[in-house]
Amino acid sequence: MEHTLDAEEIAAGVGRLAAAIREKHLGKPIALVGIRSRGDEVAERVLTILSEDDDWELSFGVLDISLYRDDFEHLHANPSLQESDIAFTVEGAHIILVDDVLFTGRTIRAALDALSDYGRPAKVELAVLIDRGHREMPLQPDYVGISLDTRRLDHVLVSLEGADGKDEVRIVSNENP
Repeated sequence: MEHTLDAEEIAAGVGRLAAAIREKHLGKPIALVGIRSRGDEVAERVLTILSEDDDWELSFGVLDISLYRDDFEHLHANPSLQESDIAFTVEGAHIILVDDVLFTGRTIRAALDALSDYGRPAKVELAVLIDRGHREMPLQPDYVGISLDTRRLDHVLVSLEGADGKDEVRIVSNENP
């Protein structure tokens, strides 16, 4: 069994993220930090929406967590390392980490480790386009664009225009009912 979300549903999810962040933080300085890969594209889309408000100090950064993952040795023989780009002061900043899918929580744990190398933020919140459940770590998102009811072994495959040429989320069942 396979289920698909289209570009319109993804845009609505990004809109929900932006609206929730705006409602809580309008006028207060925040920094969106997207986790490579695809979390950075979601963060850019949220930033574009939030930037429509004047007089709001918004910063943007991208975090590559490849070397911080606890499954690093299992990923690939030659993993593709990309550069992090955080051009603002993390020390004392209010950071909103942004990722495409929240599953076990291990990616977020790695992102928090990577972020700590840049300084100690005043606060870190989590925004995810898709929350699919099944945590292995005690982490919960502050902002969710789309909640999906998935089974543990299902695959949630996110394609975004910038990285993949189209916006689509495919949920592929990998488990008997």
